[in-house]
Amino acid sequence: MENKKIVFFGGEPLGIPALEALAAAGIIPQLIVCSPDRPAGRGLRLVPPAVKQWAQTQNIEVFQPENYQDESAKQKLFATEWDLFVVVAYNFILPKWLLELPKKGCLNVHPSLLPALRGPSPIRTAILQNQPEAVGVTVMLLDEKMDTGPILQQQAYQPKVWPISGPILDGELAAQGGKLLAQVTPAWLAGEIEPKSQNHELATYTKMFKKGANELHISPLALPSGAEAFSLLCKIKAWEGIGDTFFVHNDKRIKIKAAGLSANSSLELYRVVPEGKAEMDFNSYLQSLAAP
Repeated sequence: MENKKIVFFGGEPLGIPALEALAAAGIIPQLIVCSPDRPAGRGLRLVPPAVKQWAQTQNIEVFQPENYQDESAKQKLFATEWDLFVVVAYNFILPKWLLELPKKGCLNVHPSLLPALRGPSPIRTAILQNQPEAVGVTVMLLDEKMDTGPILQQQAYQPKVWPISGPILDGELAAQGGKLLAQVTPAWLAGEIEPKSQNHELATYTKMFKKGANELHISPLALPSGAEAFSLLCKIKAWEGIGDTFFVHNDKRIKIKAAGLSANSSLELYRVVPEGKAEMDFNSYLQSLAAP
């Protein structure tokens, strides 16, 4: 947008779709803020975040502060009178002084229908807890607390299948959130939107998915059915791409790569990775158990 000074703070998985949607709408940030480059791979070479790589293709300046206690970060951001900050999946919580810096505040895209599923894992928690009614995106104003700010606009999303795979829903909500952000941003800057306070009494919360919570206590020889099977499938889908679920049989860990429900609502495993072996279909795994 002409003459509007905008900073984009972002990370994955929502950052790139949001930037692309904004750019398609003619909204180009003057500065992109993201995490520092991190070592990765066998050689531990420094790898730039995807958001930084995108910015470089667009010749947009990048800033990568380690924290916001550093005077250099304050000097950099105080040097310009900013109109708006846009925050999408950024890894840091912005301090009060930073929230108060832009004239029109800080917009944020949150991948749930707030006040439902505040916190760090709304997409995966919606799947895990079987809450399709909470799936969607919210464009809101940031305040000092987590996901409590006034709402500018929301949009529900109805997956074609449920439970849906976590990585698929990540991508679909990232695209939807970017489009909604691109619609809301110019309207907000033009003074055409009235923020609405959240009903905090209806708030629900999410937590980080912790290592070890992805174990299923099942036997491959007697898979459950009914409500238990559906609940386990929700867990399998929620963990896909961030660790995958597993079960232990004969003291070996078996990672689940694909699963579903049968016609009679029993849990079906399609693809697994037995400990120390390559990925295989579940029937081949069962045959290996029967082999002498």
